[in-house]
Amino acid sequence: MPTYHVWTVGCQMNVADSQRLDLSLERMGLERVGQIDEADVVVVNTCVVRQSAEDTATGLLGRLGKDRANHPGRVIAVMGCMVGPDQADLKRRFPQVDVWARPQEFQPIVDIVGARTGLSTEGCLANLTPHLPDVSTFVPIVHGCDKFCTFCIIPYRRGREMSRPVAELVDEVTRLIGRGVKEVTLLGQNVDSYGHDLRPRVDLADLMEELHEISGLKRIRFLTSHPNDMSRRIIRAIAELPKVCENVNLPFQAGDDRILAEMRRGYTRAQFMERVHEIRETVPGVTLTTDLIVGFPGETDAEFEQSLLMLEEVRFDKVHSAAYSEREGTYASRRMPETVPREEKKRRLGAANDLQALIQTELNADLVGLEFDILVDGETRGRLRGRTRGDKLVYVTGGGPALGETVMIGITGASPWSLVGDLRATQSQKELVST
Repeated sequence: MPTYHVWTVGCQMNVADSQRLDLSLERMGLERVGQIDEADVVVVNTCVVRQSAEDTATGLLGRLGKDRANHPGRVIAVMGCMVGPDQADLKRRFPQVDVWARPQEFQPIVDIVGARTGLSTEGCLANLTPHLPDVSTFVPIVHGCDKFCTFCIIPYRRGREMSRPVAELVDEVTRLIGRGVKEVTLLGQNVDSYGHDLRPRVDLADLMEELHEISGLKRIRFLTSHPNDMSRRIIRAIAELPKVCENVNLPFQAGDDRILAEMRRGYTRAQFMERVHEIRETVPGVTLTTDLIVGFPGETDAEFEQSLLMLEEVRFDKVHSAAYSEREGTYASRRMPETVPREEKKRRLGAANDLQALIQTELNADLVGLEFDILVDGETRGRLRGRTRGDKLVYVTGGGPALGETVMIGITGASPWSLVGDLRATQSQKELVST
């Protein structure tokens, strides 16, 4: 039986794409293996949002090319955001690759695998709902992005926004629940724009209301949001629908208005803060996460300090920060030459990370002694782990709840990155012991 391995780097959308390709290859009759060296078919699912991710993928392709003589019949496929509409340069740089496929374009990979192995491809791309999903799994609801921020390559690689119909998504989530899923995360490069291209027009709140009625579904999450599209109706849905978790990922990217304008983010610092205040006033106990870019072309020390002030003012629960990385083909790469030296970017990134680590230390320390519902979704180095509704990672001690269980747990310890919880530390357990 032919074997395959799908290697993935990048965002949650890439993870979801790989899971769906997994299913199509298994339907053809291939066997999944854990090591690339054992695979007859290798699929490299790429990300080029940051240079480090692209370098990781190109390094792997280089190793696969050198090893080609030991696996002359192997199929090497590349998918994801490295693959644009013009692949001539990629084909020149990586002649060892047999097929290139843009995001969500599984057909070219399936076709060449079928031709090489002699296996039938009929029906292998229908209803690609993962058949062995995790307890908490990703569900893409809108593909592409229409924002065209000057630093971002995603619209050029994943295309314009295209929403999946509500009925299709309800059917997919229902099937996932039947396969053991308890929590879904609705995905989109700009998830709040969901439905604007559908007729009749719907929005993310409409979809969440429909999914909320599915029996057996415990929790609904969503990401990533855009400040301009996080409507009042969506915010109210978070507050009013019990299955929707009180956690919002709201990237601000920079704290200075000039830099925000250069990025073409479409809002000012004050407008972003208005949205933060609205979310916190409407959704009690909400946690906020964000994205930050440091060292954007032309960013001065004073403008970077505005980003630090934003971190201090908002006190996000988590920040995904990165140094600006020029992406060929974006507006910034064509019109905005880099002015911030690499070492200065590194310094600014370190300063932002150090500040955020201090903030997270303080926020998480305040949670010790409190109780939270967590959904147990996995195990790390022998310890069960789960997440609160606010997306705080909790490692479990004092008992062994089953995977997929939602349990009340008392928080006994904290670090900037995670919490420790004990089933015996809840008030109900303490009262039981005392009697």
